[in-house]
Amino acid sequence: MVHQTMNTKISSAPRASRARSSMGWWARGGLAAILGSLAACSSPPLQAPPAAAPMPRASAARWAAVDWRDLPGWGSSDDLLAAWPALLANCQRPAPGWAEFCARAAQQAPADATEATLFLMKHLRPWRLAADGGEATGLLTGYFEPQLVASRVRQGVFQWPLLALPADPALRRLPRRDSDADPRFAALAYLDDPFALLQLQVQGSGRLVMRDANGGAERVSRVAFAGHNDQPFQSVVRALLERGEVGDATPPSLRDWARRNPGRVRDALAVNPRVVYFREEALADASQGPRGAQGLPLVPGRSVAVDRAVIGLGTPLWLDSTEPWSPGAAAAPLRRLVLAQDTGGAIQGAVRADLFWGWGDDAALRAGRTKQPLRLWALLPQGLTP
Repeated sequence: MVHQTMNTKISSAPRASRARSSMGWWARGGLAAILGSLAACSSPPLQAPPAAAPMPRASAARWAAVDWRDLPGWGSSDDLLAAWPALLANCQRPAPGWAEFCARAAQQAPADATEATLFLMKHLRPWRLAADGGEATGLLTGYFEPQLVASRVRQGVFQWPLLALPADPALRRLPRRDSDADPRFAALAYLDDPFALLQLQVQGSGRLVMRDANGGAERVSRVAFAGHNDQPFQSVVRALLERGEVGDATPPSLRDWARRNPGRVRDALAVNPRVVYFREEALADASQGPRGAQGLPLVPGRSVAVDRAVIGLGTPLWLDSTEPWSPGAAAAPLRRLVLAQDTGGAIQGAVRADLFWGWGDDAALRAGRTKQPLRLWALLPQGLTP
């Protein structure tokens, strides 16, 4: 999921209670003793599958080896047992230097969050990320997978085509104004909201909820990024905001503007000449996210898009930020283990991440509100340097 870029708990209730009490002890000062015991431990190497892709060059960022105690909230703010399934899934495609760690992780079955934390501390080492200028604070944003109502045929309010990638290279480069009305383009489906179509093109993938021609049961499928027309991106919403035609960029405001100005919608959309093309995929498991640039399903709340020139895909990261703002609520810390599994055109720099929140209305709301300061630490296997 190259967009313009699920916390799966495996513990029972008693186990979760045991993990909470252990984490409380951890926060009260067991860290130094555990670190000392870990330093005395050694493990023989295991046979593991070869790694996949090269690590990025460290010149794109400043990497500084740090102590685990330097990571805000480490050992207390995130249940790493809940993150364990995502970590194991991430190991399906280990990067160079990660194969032995992944082989060891596959043999583990942590009883609680403390065991999971100790395993990571024993086999990984934290590195603080900073920009070339030394700035350690960057930006966290969020993205999601839209879920939209669609029709297989153009009818009624369903007038906005979701286009498949044309086979003809010359045809696929046409700007939006030309492609919207050209019968040579094949539509996968039609949407009832032109701004939802734009949102889908920005996010890079989405779910379509469709009924068959006879009004039968709903069917949900996924559409994924298949390419674009190589035209520059221009913000349609920004143009409307600058002209004072909408008061904000929320979906209700945009839908209301389109309802009041049906004859002006096509001209408004033509401000953005870029067209994103899609391919349709079966949605065998509705609990799985779209595939990211790493080739694995994205996990809500655990997968991030990063600048792969700085951070290798598959790298675990410790994230220190705040929860998405909501009216009347104080900013709560957001500190958790995430995995670098995706990329995005706007995601550039060492301390920059885009957090995948999932799909549906709640994920859309959280993604829209995510724009907070960020600090990042990369967790690399012992002996592996950036």
